[in-house]
Amino acid sequence: MNKNDLSFTGEILHTPFSKPDAYGALSMPVYQNVAYEFNTAEEMEAAFLGKSAENTYSRITNPTVQYFENRVQKITGALSVTALNSGMAAISNSIITLAQTGSNIVTSKHLFGNTYSFFASTMASFAVETRFCDLTNPDEVESRIDANTCAIFLEIITNPQMEVADLMALSIISKQKGVPLVADTTIIPFCSFKAKDWGINIEIVSSTKYVSGGATSLGGLIIDYGNFGWISSPKLHSMAKEFGTAAFTLKLRKEIHRNLGAYMTPQVAYLQSLGLETLTLRYERATTSCWHLVKRLEILPEVESINYTGITCNPFYKLSTQQFGSHPGAMFTFNLASREACFSFLNKLKLVKRATNLFDNKTLAIHPASTIFGTFSQDVRHEMHVSGKTIRISVGLEDFEDLFVDIKQAIS
Repeated sequence: MNKNDLSFTGEILHTPFSKPDAYGALSMPVYQNVAYEFNTAEEMEAAFLGKSAENTYSRITNPTVQYFENRVQKITGALSVTALNSGMAAISNSIITLAQTGSNIVTSKHLFGNTYSFFASTMASFAVETRFCDLTNPDEVESRIDANTCAIFLEIITNPQMEVADLMALSIISKQKGVPLVADTTIIPFCSFKAKDWGINIEIVSSTKYVSGGATSLGGLIIDYGNFGWISSPKLHSMAKEFGTAAFTLKLRKEIHRNLGAYMTPQVAYLQSLGLETLTLRYERATTSCWHLVKRLEILPEVESINYTGITCNPFYKLSTQQFGSHPGAMFTFNLASREACFSFLNKLKLVKRATNLFDNKTLAIHPASTIFGTFSQDVRHEMHVSGKTIRISVGLEDFEDLFVDIKQAIS
């Protein structure tokens, strides 16, 4: 078989090592070390100046991490992939690569709690403005962009609001305005969503979730598709004159990620590289179970409303199906009568785990308003549309019948 004709999983399983392993190992070994020896001073100089691809120090590059990055690059068709030690590290490193004092970012208030805090508090302290708007309204998005806008940022399905923006509409605005489209795609993995096909320039993934293969490790990915002309970027303009579409990657790899020190560790890269190998199987199982659970739960009288973009009654169903397919992820939310009803439900669960995180092999339940968004004021939670009546479910690999029995008895 021609290796160019391999399937998604085939590409992952047969990504070659950059160098032959000394012992012929089939799995990339864990290079749990810091420094690397050189034969000559000249070789050392070339490596440190970026004139060769040899490793110098594991805070910057490491063979095990590089192999993980190469696997992701192979299946996404990206220009470059940078692996970091958490999803938040991927977000912060990306934005710091793009933003400078006086820049602004256009995004939504419908964001994960720490992402919102990073924009509204952390970046604000460096005089980077966040312009919150309705990303489902292209006209409003366009009106918020000016010469200092360094990025349009979104989650492709928001957590926990389950909002879906029109990616092609945002991509058109991005191109017209010369502003990169940066998207957190964690909720739909590579096997089901091709970010490049929807005009996304920089993709951010919390590899802690689907990729890690059962919550084995923390990680984050920055994926640069090389499809943006950085000459229009306020911060990368000068680099783009010399390096063109590689300007973002060079700024990130040669300065930002080195100086912030958040590179992925080799042990994590090993675990997450193994997780990639079973990604498609796990995703298909979890999303199928999720859809069946939602269909069962939506008719229970105790459930006031259920939110999953893969059911026809959802306002984002058509757009979600176009962008993500018929089973859009393994997370859904539902509302009960009150905060007290939510706590009672959580306390009565027997099989489903009361825990944060998403896309573990085990099914997880959480009350977002009192946990992930618990430190925000009631007014901010209201603006973010985070209700005290909402439960979030991340569906794992259990039989959905077992999950339904447990959830039903806890609701009752």
